[in-house]
Amino acid sequence: MKTIVAGHEAVTTTEFAELALGIDLELFTGSATESAMERAARLDVAHEVLAELRESDPETAAYAESLLRTLPLKQPRPSGRRPRRAVRRPVKGCTARTAVAA
Repeated sequence: MKTIVAGHEAVTTTEFAELALGIDLELFTGSATESAMERAARLDVAHEVLAELRESDPETAAYAESLLRTLPLKQPRPSGRRPRRAVRRPVKGCTARTAVAA
């Protein structure tokens, strides 16, 4: 089944929400790679848009406000440390020897 909103075909649920509600979800949720300065600027704009939405469409404003409380998935950062290597230790009481044929 195709979902078409305002003449555009929504492929994912995120696209459907953006088309149906008329808001950019990333404006309210952010991205995992944004810097602190980018986050502050995005939140300033998001709060301004939210204030306008409260006046014109309280239901969409409530949804957008709930998006502000969500966190983007963080990408794992390299810690700068090498992973631990397993250390092989001899088993106590085991004196198995290997013989090599000459």
